[in-house]
Amino acid sequence: MKPKPTVEDLIGIEYAKLGFFREVQEKIAELNATNLELSRKQRHIQAILDSITDIMAVLSPRLRISSVNRAFHDVYQEAHPEGKTCHEIFRHADKPCSDCPALKAFETNQVFRETVIYPVDGKNRHFEITASPLKNERGQPCHILLLKRDVTLEKEYQAKYHQAERMATVGVLAAGVAHEINNPLTAILGFAEGLKRRIPRLPEDTNRELLEDFSEYVAIILKECGRCQEIVQGLLTFSREGSSEFSRVSLNKLVGDTIKLLKNHLKHHVRDLIRFDLDSGLPCVRGDESQLKQVILNLLFNAFDATQEKGFITLRTFVNQGDRVCLSVEDTGCGIPAHHLNKLFEPFFTTKPVGKGVGIGLSTCYNIVRKHHGEIFVCSHEGVGSTFHVILPREKHP
Repeated sequence: MKPKPTVEDLIGIEYAKLGFFREVQEKIAELNATNLELSRKQRHIQAILDSITDIMAVLSPRLRISSVNRAFHDVYQEAHPEGKTCHEIFRHADKPCSDCPALKAFETNQVFRETVIYPVDGKNRHFEITASPLKNERGQPCHILLLKRDVTLEKEYQAKYHQAERMATVGVLAAGVAHEINNPLTAILGFAEGLKRRIPRLPEDTNRELLEDFSEYVAIILKECGRCQEIVQGLLTFSREGSSEFSRVSLNKLVGDTIKLLKNHLKHHVRDLIRFDLDSGLPCVRGDESQLKQVILNLLFNAFDATQEKGFITLRTFVNQGDRVCLSVEDTGCGIPAHHLNKLFEPFFTTKPVGKGVGIGLSTCYNIVRKHHGEIFVCSHEGVGSTFHVILPREKHP
């Protein structure tokens, strides 16, 4: 038979219980403090991630998103991306791409980088993707940190830089070729005109059929020499780096002067196809009036060719969000195939039929606008029409 516990024993047990409860309370307090510290650190880390302008997402082995930063929400406007797959959001696809960098990072436990094109708000944008494995205590990948950097502007600047380099090189070559062609061309033209003057002085008994053929051949030579002269003149205009007479220029006035210049050369019904949307408060630019007029003329002639006297042409002037002066020439013509857009401002590139142009007009426009520290680009949809935009810095007041 067990002895009954004494009062001292009971008091000892109660003290032991009190000690245990006190220890539990201390542990709970420690856990609460640890949780608060973890929450603070988590908020701190999330704040750091949100301050990064690149798109970030943490992916599970099945490519499902577990967390994202603020830049992700800003670009993709997804209220709750967690649980969705990366390819579902990035590419609107139901399966990963064949060379998915996240899968490669999982499989190899290495960092993968590549540049891809994804549609965002209806436009294709270039992204540099870095997939880095997040490892567990055994060093095995358990998640993937996906970093997406929008490099669209970098790609555009690189393309513009390379285009400017090409144009400068072509300009030097064009000047040399033009001078080399001009000398023998002048001789051919001179001799052809001499032959034309001598035709009436040939003996009367000259074979009439032979005489007609001879006259026709000389006329063809003169016509083609004239065409070659236009090409040479275009080359010289394209490559010319001479001094420009810069002054205060109103684009609105320049548009009006250009239309007046064209009125005598256009059919009445063609003139009626031109519409105007000019900003009455448009600031002036500093530029060479004759060169800028040539840009407007070239763009208008292209628009006339594109519409074939059936569509409408709209001339607009306005100030863009960057506080720069803009001129646009919009037509409702045939449009330009997408695969031609990158070559449009290169010399000798043309989509017109043989004999309708040599591809110097737009490249000349490009050079003139570049000399004015501006930009020129085109937006076009085949079968819908094209809009050429010229953007120039506004005149700086002293």
